[in-house]
Amino acid sequence: MSSFDLKKQVFSRDAFEKTINTTFTELTSSVVLPTSSNLPTVDEFFQYYTDLFYTIPKFGSENSHEYLVLTSQQYIGTISSDQEVIDALIAEVTELRQENLDLQQQIAQSSVATAEEALNKLREING
Repeated sequence: MSSFDLKKQVFSRDAFEKTINTTFTELTSSVVLPTSSNLPTVDEFFQYYTDLFYTIPKFGSENSHEYLVLTSQQYIGTISSDQEVIDALIAEVTELRQENLDLQQQIAQSSVATAEEALNKLREING
């Protein structure tokens, strides 16, 4: 029976990233994946965000404040409780507007009926 000498080489995370190519260049040459060495730290990211805050569009399907809010909400898995309150208030306002419209129509119909009665009485008097 033969024997083999096995040698195990262990890398630290930093040494691994410097030694092993973790980009998928074999699959496609057009995709460049970021490595942790060229990503900003969380502190740097928020400093960039603060610096760029007013240049970021408010709305848009990507690269906007709206996009950041929606993707963050998906990530944390909740919708702000403020949104529930806003939705309830919008529903209440809609209901109150409909009630207001109904009351205005009743007032208008009542006014027309009252005016018709007054005209009929005047006609009777003037005969």
